[in-house]
Amino acid sequence: MPRTNVSRAWLAIAALCALLVSLGLAQTAAAAPNWPVLSTGSSGPDVATAQYLLRGQGHDIAADSQFGAATEAATVAFQQSKGYAADGVIGAETWPGLISTVREGDSGDAVAAAQTALNKFGYGLAVDGQFGAGTASAVTRFQSDKGLSADGIVGPETWQNLLGQSGGAAGAYALPIAHDALSRDHYSVPHHDYPALDLPVGTGTAVYSVHAGVANQIDNDRCGLGYEVTGDDGATYYYCHFSAHGVGSGARVDAGTQLGLSGSTGNSTGPHVHVEVVAGGANRCPGPLLTAVYDGTTPPAVGDLPTSGCIE
Repeated sequence: MPRTNVSRAWLAIAALCALLVSLGLAQTAAAAPNWPVLSTGSSGPDVATAQYLLRGQGHDIAADSQFGAATEAATVAFQQSKGYAADGVIGAETWPGLISTVREGDSGDAVAAAQTALNKFGYGLAVDGQFGAGTASAVTRFQSDKGLSADGIVGPETWQNLLGQSGGAAGAYALPIAHDALSRDHYSVPHHDYPALDLPVGTGTAVYSVHAGVANQIDNDRCGLGYEVTGDDGATYYYCHFSAHGVGSGARVDAGTQLGLSGSTGNSTGPHVHVEVVAGGANRCPGPLLTAVYDGTTPPAVGDLPTSGCIE
């Protein structure tokens, strides 16, 4: 081939590569979310995930979602065994060595860790350490939502997306009902007379906390059995018409913690779950928040949720 033709060919290839990069089609691993940084005083589902992973590495600690002295000691011991900086902080160096690839048929604490991480995104899995069909389905759906290879295997890339932080992670929130129980459309149906949401599910359906906070039981004529959860994000979340409470008043709950079972108690015309979000002294439309959680995208700040336009 003449030299001029070779030069033109290389120029064409270079131009194509530049175009792919500009269109975002040549993304590299640098676009992956950052690993969270956990240390003494941290709490929540990421801590519980790390605790299960430490258990899977042979450290006998409770998976209680609280990063206390026992978790710090286990972290230091794990870091020393790997030759990492033994600072008791679980960050970008420690996470890649801590995670374990799990797939359908596996069992144990690493599977429980994956189930805990998936529940941040509203999948409502039983954290039983058994990687069955339900967990596989949740993994595949999560991977598809994130644009990952949907192989159902929780490997390094999937772990990083389950745990990673990218400027307001969707993982801080969960759906009130298991992801597969209702279609996305149900989270944007207008409420009948004020900003709220009614989710039509049968009696006995598990109901989960949307955000971490402190739960207190409700039992009155209007709400029936339910909960008021004072969220760590400054909002108050209300859940009504349960058939049974699941946690006691004053209990600390994470996003994805099961609060109880749905029903039709109180002022109700049939089995469903009533959800309200109150922030800044006003009822907010839950739809934009929960559809974002459903999609696995970054939810809007609760204070930015609209106060109108979500009623019939």
